[in-house]
Amino acid sequence: MALVPKLELRQGQQLVMTPQLQQAIRLLQLSNVELGAFVEAEVERNPLLEHDEVGPEPTPETPQPSVADAQDGGDWVASSDAPFPAHNGAARQHGAAQANGADPMAGWASLRPRTHNIFGGEDTNLEDYVAAGLSLADHLTEQLHVIITEPAERLIGAHLIHALDEAGYLRLDLNDLADRLGAPTGLIAKVLGVLQGFDPPGVFARDLAECLALQLKDQNRYDPQIAKLLDNLALLGGHNLAALKRAVGVDAEELADMIAEIKRLNPKPGLQFGTVQIQPVLPDVMVRSARDGSWVVELNNDTLPRVLVNRSYYTTISKCAHSERDRGYLLDCLQSANWLVKSLDQRARTILRVAEEIVRQQDGFLTYGIEHLKPLNLKTVADAISMHESTVSRVTSNKYMATPRGVFELKYFFTSAIASADGEEAHSSEAVRHRIRQLIDAETASAVLSDDKIVEQLKRDGIDIARRTVAKYREALRIPSSVQRRREKQMAARLGVGI
Repeated sequence: MALVPKLELRQGQQLVMTPQLQQAIRLLQLSNVELGAFVEAEVERNPLLEHDEVGPEPTPETPQPSVADAQDGGDWVASSDAPFPAHNGAARQHGAAQANGADPMAGWASLRPRTHNIFGGEDTNLEDYVAAGLSLADHLTEQLHVIITEPAERLIGAHLIHALDEAGYLRLDLNDLADRLGAPTGLIAKVLGVLQGFDPPGVFARDLAECLALQLKDQNRYDPQIAKLLDNLALLGGHNLAALKRAVGVDAEELADMIAEIKRLNPKPGLQFGTVQIQPVLPDVMVRSARDGSWVVELNNDTLPRVLVNRSYYTTISKCAHSERDRGYLLDCLQSANWLVKSLDQRARTILRVAEEIVRQQDGFLTYGIEHLKPLNLKTVADAISMHESTVSRVTSNKYMATPRGVFELKYFFTSAIASADGEEAHSSEAVRHRIRQLIDAETASAVLSDDKIVEQLKRDGIDIARRTVAKYREALRIPSSVQRRREKQMAARLGVGI
């Protein structure tokens, strides 16, 4: 058969993301600090943009909240169109923010593309990214997400991490934190005990003696004599070696060895990550309790950059633009300015809608404390407010909510859920992992649970879960199979060692 050239028409559909749409999506996930820097750069670049120096003025009876109030978890008095009940299941709409139920990223494809790329333009300095070091908080947070899976404990851990000073010491009263979060002091202490095992050794200590003790325990060098020495550090600091020798109960040579060992430790373990300037957390959303028991959710106007499009200036200079190049430049500036103003407004509306739904879902936590934190995933929130999951994910990244129980990153309110066997409320996957760990820890050498037996036990507890899911969670917890566990327990029993 001979090959004959011919023309064909084929019709198809393809989703094309314009540069405007890509930048709008990226703008949504910026933190308030990054957003402020970006807007400042746009104002310098675009002659038609200017700062709104006046902005919305608070009414006398509704003063704006301060950052200190937000971080202290105190009350705020601020306006809100429609607070919604804290104890019923439906949140009322919050003014214009709820006017459009569609995904806020829709309807942008027709905008004219810009030649200026906010993330890949000429002003991007790659050295800034290469030179950026890992902070102590980032290093500890990475370990937190791996080691602690229960959502309530993660929230406590996040609070403790951000309470550290740059040297790695914890300057926080555990009783105060327990009162704020509505959590038992024992749970706070339990989480702190786990965090004190994080790298670098010595972090989360309350004083120098505890810092040194944690490092010695990490090296398996902590014994009663060294403990007595740490209890008498004041004598060591005063060079009263005779009294220190009597207090510890060792001879001079052994005391010298112990002092030399202590001197090899790091009294400020957090400083190995560098003295990074601490950036205070400015909440994007404020939540306060209303008099009728409802929750009022509103944006923190102090963190929202406000810009205006100077149309009169555009009208004036456009009359002087005679070349096609000049007119094109002015038109591009006008469209870019309009885009920025519109996208900032849309970003604020989207954050508010997501925050309102989170507060509605986590009403129990805000009202009663951390033990009432509900299982929550992105899909639940996205379906409730008619958005895409990816949009909700971007909104919750690097955004913070100030509540009467403290300042929380929005993503900490999310945890996946597992269906209940009896049709009741779903269970947090982290709570299920914790239950699996409890069952396995309670095993004996003669009664080791297989994955199928664990499934049966969980169903008796009202948790509907598949065997392969149990196996996946068990492996994530680094727990060996039942065969290997039985072999290890039997070996330990013969040797007289407990596991």
